[in-house]
Amino acid sequence: MSAFTPHPWQPLPAPKLTDDFEKNDVLAGATLVDVGAEGPEDVAIAVDGTMFTGTADGSILAVTPSGEVSLVAHVGGRPLGVEMHGDDLVVSNADLGLQLVSRQGAVETLVDTINGDRMMLANNATIASDGTIYFTDSSQRWNLEHYVNDLVEGQPTGRVFARSPDGSVTQIAGDLQFANGIALDGAEESIFIAETGRYRVYRRWIKGDRIGEAELFLDNLPGFPDNLSFGADTLWIGLASPRQTAIDIMQPRSWMRNLTYRMPEALKPKPVRHGIVLGYDTNGGLTHNLQDATGTVAVTTSARFHDGRLVVGMLMDPAFAVYDLP
Repeated sequence: MSAFTPHPWQPLPAPKLTDDFEKNDVLAGATLVDVGAEGPEDVAIAVDGTMFTGTADGSILAVTPSGEVSLVAHVGGRPLGVEMHGDDLVVSNADLGLQLVSRQGAVETLVDTINGDRMMLANNATIASDGTIYFTDSSQRWNLEHYVNDLVEGQPTGRVFARSPDGSVTQIAGDLQFANGIALDGAEESIFIAETGRYRVYRRWIKGDRIGEAELFLDNLPGFPDNLSFGADTLWIGLASPRQTAIDIMQPRSWMRNLTYRMPEALKPKPVRHGIVLGYDTNGGLTHNLQDATGTVAVTTSARFHDGRLVVGMLMDPAFAVYDLP
């Protein structure tokens, strides 16, 4: 690891939780599904309604629609994003790279090195119908244990890759400050990419007349965008925390970043327990503003639509939330 080197950046004034982002407690009415282990950060849902999630102890768990929990596999490391791939699962393991996990518990490494270097922080993936896996590697400088250092330092080293069915891996985006969530649109013509450290989402075309083009899809979000998913013609964004004034103030000030880096871990910035899930149409229009200011559903790292319900992952609790959309 090279020396801590702050990368100053001036954010726009943070949107207030008013008007389109009006503070509410809608998610407080969600049902909590206890999985018995910390941090079901993302949830994938099979056709039969079985839900799969990864937890901080390195487990992949299956949860039936009635709430029965069973162990699928112990994959080691810290599984984050989980995606259905036929009957199998693709797991973004922050410590061990991209993994393929069968429902019978077999674990296979798909990608753990890029150009001979080990991946530092595999985070999220999305899978096209042809079997291509698009996935993010959040940082080339800090692992998950020290992810706060990456956000404080601000170096844009996050990347996005495509793994073809033949196993070849191609970089399709880079220079992202903590590349995080990724999701295909419904037509599989573009991918959405969350840049957590800059509070924004990009859209990059992978097919059609605009192939290779990219645009800033959402800018200056009211929180830190984490995992993305696409369902019901909606891009769902879990915001792990609302914006924090202290972090925005330090962004253009290297001396403050250096000071924060040297603080004990216990004093460094942490997510605020205020859950936020936003939904957008493909034109960038806000369609859903779901929050829980009470902190019951909090550190909301993902949201997945299935059969009229939204399943919300949480990083720091032993449960995920299930909310019936009106």
